[in-house]
Amino acid sequence: MKRYRIGEIARLSSLTERTIRYYEEQGLIKARRSDGGQRWYTDEDLVYLKRIIELKGLGFSIQEIRRIFEMKDSDRSGNLRREALLSEYRKKLEADNRKLKEIQQHIDELEWHVHQLEKAEDGFTECPGALCVSCQYRSRCTFFRSER
Repeated sequence: MKRYRIGEIARLSSLTERTIRYYEEQGLIKARRSDGGQRWYTDEDLVYLKRIIELKGLGFSIQEIRRIFEMKDSDRSGNLRREALLSEYRKKLEADNRKLKEIQQHIDELEWHVHQLEKAEDGFTECPGALCVSCQYRSRCTFFRSER
């Protein structure tokens, strides 16, 4: 079994030593100690660190990651962890899709304002007027009146 000191595993995982110690404090990994008291880690720890990076990148909290990792001892088949991850991924996907929809609505609103300002040929003092009838955004315009 290969052993890594904290500096080595930090370099291999692209994390800082401080972050690795934090993950230890949070119970996500567990360092072994040499006779002299120095921390050392294994390839399995490196896999876990990379998994933490991946899950955090997907928006998982430390608590959510810990909950999933803690299932390891009682879930030899891995099915419980798979189901838990699947459930969490679905929640994250749903939340991100909601955010995406909100961002798209925001972008649409900004595009409308840009369009209106670009079409205001007589300066910024009045609505583009006659252009409203053919404007693709007229249904959203607070200035357009259908009786024009």
